Amino acid sequence: MMTNQANKSGLRSARMSIRSAVFISSGHNAWSSEIEDISATGVLVGKPDNWSGAVGDVFALDMLIGDSLDIHVEARLARVTDDRLGFAYARIPENKEVPLWNLLGGYADRLEPYST
Repeated sequence: MMTNQANKSGLRSARMSIRSAVFISSGHNAWSSEIEDISATGVLVGKPDNWSGAVGDVFALDMLIGDSLDIHVEARLARVTDDRLGFAYARIPENKEVPLWNLLGGYADRLEPYST
């Protein structure tokens, strides 16, 4: 997990580019989209048509990776732009932690610089 110190030093968890389907849901609302990148702390997805949600809201994300990997997490909406949504993981079920870390491989423990 990214620490506050890493954030203050202009570093973030390394992001792995990936193109894969994601199903986003909250209550009676649901959207399909595509993952753009994924990290140990969150995921960036394309903003679906008819999007409704506010920063801080929690959503269920079903990330469908390849033919056999389905990673289900709860994530808090952290950022909204005209065409993207950034989510920070709020809860990763114990049985999905290992598949997520295996997917991320070397990206799971690496930090990278960023600018705001």
